[in-house]
Amino acid sequence: MQKRPITISYIIFYILFWPDTYRILIGFLAAVVLAPYLLSPGSSIAASAMLHLMVAAIGYAASAAPAKRVAGFFRKQILKGKN
Repeated sequence: MQKRPITISYIIFYILFWPDTYRILIGFLAAVVLAPYLLSPGSSIAASAMLHLMVAAIGYAASAAPAKRVAGFFRKQILKGKN
């Protein structure tokens, strides 16, 4: 079996159809939106970075089902039965 050449369109479609893309985005957004509300005043930079990282990891872990649905939606819309 011949290997498929790696092109820009191949990378873009891979990113769109990969559920982890959306898990990473949801985790990042959760960290950006929720972490400032959880920080106590006067927290150090290290504490802030650790809290952002922890919230991002929790957001990543909690978003498995929604990310799978989003990736499936894009597969259906873009491939239209070619799957």
